[in-house]
Amino acid sequence: MLAILAPGQGAQKPGMLTDWLELPGAEPFFRWAGAIADADLLSLGTSGDAEAIKDTAVTQPLVVAMSLFVARELGGLPGPVAHTPHAGRDVVITGHSVGELTAAALAGVLSVEAAIALTAVRGRAMAAACAQIPTGMSAVLGGDPAEVTTALEKHGLTPANMNGGGQVVAAGPLDGLAALKADPPAKARIMPLSVAGAFHTDYMASARAELEGLVGGLRPAAPSRLLLSNADGAAVTTGAEALARLVSQVTSPVRFDACLATLRELGVTAAIELPPAGALAGLAKREWKGSGIEILTLTGPADLDRARELIAAERGRAEAQHLPDWRVVVAPARGTVSPADVPEGTRLPAGTPLGCIRGRREEVNVSAGYDGVLAEWLVHEGDLVDAGDPIARLYPEVAE
Repeated sequence: MLAILAPGQGAQKPGMLTDWLELPGAEPFFRWAGAIADADLLSLGTSGDAEAIKDTAVTQPLVVAMSLFVARELGGLPGPVAHTPHAGRDVVITGHSVGELTAAALAGVLSVEAAIALTAVRGRAMAAACAQIPTGMSAVLGGDPAEVTTALEKHGLTPANMNGGGQVVAAGPLDGLAALKADPPAKARIMPLSVAGAFHTDYMASARAELEGLVGGLRPAAPSRLLLSNADGAAVTTGAEALARLVSQVTSPVRFDACLATLRELGVTAAIELPPAGALAGLAKREWKGSGIEILTLTGPADLDRARELIAAERGRAEAQHLPDWRVVVAPARGTVSPADVPEGTRLPAGTPLGCIRGRREEVNVSAGYDGVLAEWLVHEGDLVDAGDPIARLYPEVAE
């Protein structure tokens, strides 16, 4: 099984498009993508300095457009041109943060145009949210997980990214991040990140609301390939669910560690990270150490031949029927959980209420997103949860 990894914001580098422009059709593609995103992506990706390309409003469409172009150049992936399964090619796709929009296009959920346009709106909306209150993010490298969690809570911070490989990204007020750096958990190193604000937290609520107001105009298709979600590492089975998760992830933690765990459980034998590549491959190498999984970073056109070989190696294999045996229902917001009175082992039709999360500002209902059987409650009445924390495990119902 071959995994395709789509990077997110933070992976960008000055001049990252330059080498790729030697490929036929590259320059027109980025001019066209820039017209959709209302940004000069071609100039930003070739002559833009580090400061210019860290602007959230333009960085996000630049990263997504670059990944989509190179995926199209490979030709053997399920999209972005053809959105139907390629018989005998066993591919699973996942993205990190805004890379989930790339993944959605590659899985056929969204057209390339819709993915780039939605990314541009997302980037501008998140940039506006960042301007409201000064916030930021810092990577916490190493340390005991329980001690890291305690330290973040102490300083009023949120674990916005749980990336695997011993890396957690803390997000929140700048004074809290400064306090964390001054008093880090034992055996942990704090690395401030060059970002505009606290992504994947409640500070992005206005951006989420803006996206919610426009996605109703889209008509997502069912994934044509196995597509994993950052929310919990589970496979997304419908276009509507994929779109809903793309919106909710703006204020919810990125659980890329869960995606890496699912990929390993599925028996992935090789992974290709689309450009701008490097960050996700590094996480995967640490998380999959000793597994023998080949990890290829596409850093330039010279890497395309090996990528095509990995894709070609999947030809002729029987179509995979792998899906994770269970899926996790996660908290949509921070607050106190009140589970529904549903016994474990109960069959649940899609939409069955599973309880609610009571926060300081609102009460959010939780329901089953698909038909299944309640395997296990993971919380008790009154437990405090963060957005993205697991609440229950469900076994998807399989038609006989």
